[in-house]
Amino acid sequence: MAGALRILLVTQMWPTTADPDLGSFLVPLVRELRALGHEVEVCAVARRGGPPTKYLRLAVAAVRAARRARPDVVFAHFLFPAGAAGLAAARAARAPLVVMAHGQDVANLDRAALRAATRPVVRYAAAVIANSGWLAARLQSHYPGLACDVWDLGVDLRVFGAHVEPTREWPGERPRFLCVGSLIARKNVVALAEAFAALRRGSLVFVGDGPLRAALQGRPRVHLVGRVRHEDVARWAAAADVVCQPSLSEAFGQATLEAMAMARTVVATTEGGPGEFVPPQAGLLVDPRDPHALQAALARAAAMPRPNPAARAAAMAHDVRRQAAGMAAVLQRAVSSQRTS
Repeated sequence: MAGALRILLVTQMWPTTADPDLGSFLVPLVRELRALGHEVEVCAVARRGGPPTKYLRLAVAAVRAARRARPDVVFAHFLFPAGAAGLAAARAARAPLVVMAHGQDVANLDRAALRAATRPVVRYAAAVIANSGWLAARLQSHYPGLACDVWDLGVDLRVFGAHVEPTREWPGERPRFLCVGSLIARKNVVALAEAFAALRRGSLVFVGDGPLRAALQGRPRVHLVGRVRHEDVARWAAAADVVCQPSLSEAFGQATLEAMAMARTVVATTEGGPGEFVPPQAGLLVDPRDPHALQAALARAAAMPRPNPAARAAAMAHDVRRQAAGMAAVLQRAVSSQRTS
């Protein structure tokens, strides 16, 4: 390592007891950056809902933290609004900004106002990271000529592994299908429930919550668990036969990768990042808008091995320790570039 950095990480999502899943995917990254010897201070919005003024408060808090801690680099997660808060902090500290795009923040760029608000962030940034090549291409379509590094958040192979004790709370028969994520239209959860119903066997569990909960409630053999801590996702995956994430679009597919690390066969979307890390031996990629293809994918996935060693092997290339080291190198490069300019 070239040298320990003082990193101010700015994010609009961070987990709490009240919202244990909110931004939980960032926690392993922060832990691994610290394990590499870097100092990391997190400045975050740590609750769902509330007025938009919470993002102004995030910017104020980030600037204060930057002036107090004098970070070597500001690392913002999500292009906007956290990226704008990170930009303000970086300017206050006279430090470089590195910003990471995660998915919805890039989809939001279809709106002219948000595209204009995000432009200063990507222009000022010393580096921009996207969590998949698919997402990088979409970001670059809005800002032609923008250079993107591609690193994902990875998976903690020590948390998601064969040693995990399966939950004893699984309420149904085999084959057991699991879907992890928000119950929203983009996650295609209603279509998944309907494809599952057409199988006429097994059980389907949704871990997560959202506005489509009522559309799923009461369906035969379908069970809603609600939100759980990130560590508990592994226990549900350990009890599942197949983990499904047939989203209408999925910039990366964190739940898919974590399931693969658990040696579980997956059903994932063709629309997004999963095609970059799901080989045929690990599961199936399906057109999320084709209900017959989705039903067939569920049936085929249920017939694949459990556990599935090929899925675990593919996930190992995305060990969070490797991904954190890659991001740390990007941060180091940004700092070095500023010092020599």
